[in-house]
Amino acid sequence: MSQNRPVGAPVDTKPALRPQHQTLEGRYVTLVPLSAAHIDDLYERTHGPHVHVWDYLYEAPFADKASFAKHIEAKAASTDPLFFAILANGSGHAVGYATFMRIDSANRVIEVGNILYTPDLQRKPGATEAMYLMAKHIFELGYRRYEWKCNELNAPSRRAAERFGFTYEGTFRQHLIVKGRNRDTAWYSMLDSEWPKVRQAFETWLDPTNFDALGQQKISLSRLMQDAKQA
Repeated sequence: MSQNRPVGAPVDTKPALRPQHQTLEGRYVTLVPLSAAHIDDLYERTHGPHVHVWDYLYEAPFADKASFAKHIEAKAASTDPLFFAILANGSGHAVGYATFMRIDSANRVIEVGNILYTPDLQRKPGATEAMYLMAKHIFELGYRRYEWKCNELNAPSRRAAERFGFTYEGTFRQHLIVKGRNRDTAWYSMLDSEWPKVRQAFETWLDPTNFDALGQQKISLSRLMQDAKQA
């Protein structure tokens, strides 16, 4: 091969392990395989006054509990996306779900997506811990690239991606048609080489000593991530 052309650095070609349904346990939340057992909790927390949680997801709010139940049962049977229910430690209630998706073990690339956070999880330590547990798991499985994609108009998701240590890579214009509307998709990634510092930022923020008696954070995760990237 000509030495005058850049061809990329050599890479270990051993495939990553494929994620399986298992339990990922944290201090604030536990992730378990999504199942029909979570239908009641999730329906109650995503309908009625809470239908706004569907605004940027592919699905619309469901007409009734029976149709929602079929939807959850189909998701529970899927292997890609691979769905996990997010349970609040203490109550044991399902307060959200998330997936590993577009699983490419050969190239060691995987995406986190289909993230549904109900009001009981939003802006809670468990919301952050769920993303930490998932990232930690995939890097332990040998993935080298972790992706986050969202609607370019979804400002909360974009802020969350950066807060969780992902790097913005660009926007795919007119990428999808969702619910009859255009979607430009913002792409973010996290690399295995970045994970050690990102992990330290997560763990520092999640430590109980980072919260005062009222449960307020002392140091923001955004600040910790910024410091980690500049180190």
